[in-house]
Formats: sequence, C-alpha cells, structure tokens
Amino acid sequence: MGPKQVVPQSGALFQQTLLEMINVKHPLVKLADVIDWEEIERTFGGHFVSSTGRPALRPRLVAGLLYLQHAYDCSDEVIINTWVENPYVQYFTGETYFQTESPLDSSSLTRWRKRIGEEGVETLLMVSINAARKLGMMKAASADRIIVDTTVMPKAIAHPTDSRLLEKSREHLVKLAAEHGIPLRQNYNREAPRLAAQAGRYAHARQFKRMHKAVRTLKTRVGRVYREIERKIEAIPAAEQSRAQDLLHWVNRILTQKTKDKNKLYALHAPEVECISKGKARTPYEFGVKVSIATTLKENIVVGMRSMPGNPYDGHTLEETIEQVSILTNRKPTTVIVDKGYRGIEIPDVRILRSGQKRGITRTLYKMIKRRSAIEPIIGHMKMDGRLNRNPLKGALDDALHAVLCGAGHNIRLLLKKLRLLCAEIRQWILALLSQTNQPLRAA
Repeated sequence: MGPKQVVPQSGALFQQTLLEMINVKHPLVKLADVIDWEEIERTFGGHFVSSTGRPALRPRLVAGLLYLQHAYDCSDEVIINTWVENPYVQYFTGETYFQTESPLDSSSLTRWRKRIGEEGVETLLMVSINAARKLGMMKAASADRIIVDTTVMPKAIAHPTDSRLLEKSREHLVKLAAEHGIPLRQNYNREAPRLAAQAGRYAHARQFKRMHKAVRTLKTRVGRVYREIERKIEAIPAAEQSRAQDLLHWVNRILTQKTKDKNKLYALHAPEVECISKGKARTPYEFGVKVSIATTLKENIVVGMRSMPGNPYDGHTLEETIEQVSILTNRKPTTVIVDKGYRGIEIPDVRILRSGQKRGITRTLYKMIKRRSAIEPIIGHMKMDGRLNRNPLKGALDDALHAVLCGAGHNIRLLLKKLRLLCAEIRQWILALLSQTNQPLRAA
C-alpha cells in the first residue's frame, strides 16, 4: 500500500512547528526547498501498486535519509538515530512537528533500496544534478564537457588468504551439518583452527615451506568434511537443497582454485568480489568492484556513476558512462577527457581527449586536458568523506546502488557547501548595510 498523506492531528495544533524552532537560514533548510521532492515521490510511488497491506513510508523520508547518509558517511542505524535527535534532519525529510520516536527501523532502508532498484537511485542522482542547476552551480551546457575515470569500490571483506578461506569453508560446512542433523565422522573443530593460525604465523615469519605444509594439511581436512556432506546431502530437506548446493559449489571452488587462476573466490558471503590492481604502491590489489565516475569539467558535479562488474578494460566502460550521463542530464556529452587507460576507444559524435595527447591539440584543448586531474580529489573525497571506500552492502545489485548513492552524496555535500557560503555572504552584506545606515546591529 502506498504512503498516506500527513494530516496534522488536533492535538498537534497547539505545538510549535519545526520552522518556528530552527534557523531558517540553515543550509539543510535551504536545500530542502531546492530539491524536487515531487519527482522523487512520482518515481518511488510506482513501486506501490497494491491496495492492501501496511502503508509504506513516505518517499521523501527515505530519500532524505539516503541523501544524508551518503553525504555524512553514516550507517543505517546512525542516520536514523540522528533523525530522532536533529530537528534540521527531520525538516529536511518533510516533518512538520518535532518527533521523538523513529518512524522506521534500520532494516527498512535495506528493503527500500532493493525495492527502488537502480532506477530509483539514479533518480536521486538526477534530482541532485537539477538542484545544482537551480542554485547556479552548473549550467545546462556544463554536461557537454565531462571528465571520466574509474576507481575501485572496496567490499567489506577481510583480506583473503588460503588458510582463512579454508577455515571459513569448514565452519560453514560443520554448521550446515549441525542444522540438519547430519553426523560427521570428524569435524576438526580443534585441529583446523590451530592449522589456520599456524599458517598465519609461518607467513609472518617468512617460513613459507612450513606455511604451505600447514595449508595443505588444512585443505585435506576441509576436503574430507566437504566430501562427507556431499555424500549425505540427500538427508537435507528439499526446501534447503539449493542453499546447501550453493555452499558446496563455493567450497569446491576454494578447494580447487590455484594461485594463478582467474575468477577466484575471495569471500564466501560475497562471491561477486573481484581482485583489481590499479597500480598503487600502497594498495597494489583491492578487492571489490570497478566503478566509473563522470563529472563536469569545471564545476566538479557528479553527472554519472555506475558499477562495472567483471573488471572490464577502462575503455570498454566509456560508452555506458556516456549513455548514463545523457539520460541523467538530457544532453549527450560532446567532449570527454580521460586518462591513458582509455586508449584505442572511439565513440561516434564524441571527441575523446586523453592525457599526454599532442597531435591536433590547441591551447584551449591543452587546458582541458590539464583539468582532467581534477577528478582525482573528487574520488578521494568520496572515499574519505563519503562511503565509497567500503561497501557494506551484499550482492552485485547493491554494488550498483551503493555506487550511484555515493555520487548523489557527493553532490549533496557540494550543495550544502554552496548554501553555507551564500548564507555567510548574505549575512556580511546585511551587516555592512546596517553599519552604513548607522542602525543598531542585530543578529542577521
């Protein structure tokens, strides 16, 4: 069932409204008047077609929480607790009176993200771009020239080692057998953790022969448990067969994969994780998913962001990125500035400028190419100030949702910064005007 309209109760008529309690010049108050909430409600409302069941939460409430969660780098629990304590956050999400109890549980945000899907989060990004246009931070023609780059969005997993993966596999298998009453000849609950710890100590001491011996022994123990459960899988009820088959499939991959193999498994709870190398000295390998980012040339507004599973070549992601930018801004970019990782790619009706390009470059084009590095601090801010540095969500779909929301959160931070500067400038202008007229100064 769709969300109900908010109607003030008779007992609330004599309460003080939020507008009477807060500073109307606060950036969140100003931003709430700029964002097109009607477009968000129209897009989100299409996901509620049933006339039965419990009324859904208001789309503005969920959208506002998702915006602020990624703008301030908060978890689901923290942003909901902040909503209860902060009247400005409540006003931003559409409340009229101050509320003392939370209207939703943290799991509600998880269900909403899955319900709205990629279309819904891209609407949030598009609305943030339109808000930047309303504030004069960018023009419609700003989307004609964009900067595109890729980065890695790390997943919330432990650093994968052979001993850790084998021990986790054994724990899951023993737990599966205990749940369904499958008797095991030996579960190795005492020996296997000791072997995994020994392998880690040997690796730290650089005694690699002993380490490999401990890992081989541990693999043998895990293989015995795996084969015994595989033989007795008929004892598991039919409703749980698929989950057991998936677990056996992942454990078999861990037991059989080699060091030089491609498409290795790095986490049992997140099989979609990939090992990506971006040539960094500090982190030569990162475990997550590749993300493509597109920003305007001058204003640094994020106009496109999309996850690219499968670790594709950077140049092969450019066409999808341009398509997304065209949809979100209603203008197809004519000039794209990229780095040397996009060599050999040509797109019709789009000029591609690459770092280090010399042939046919004028003074204006040279300045545009030099401006390409402006996207690097944007990626840094999204990782340090936002939530791009660690994705806690599970699954390939949530990777795509999280990436787009990180772009929307970056735009919200820029909008709030712009509004703070505007409020400070207006205050200084009023104070200067009052000082010229010799009137007593008051708080502006």
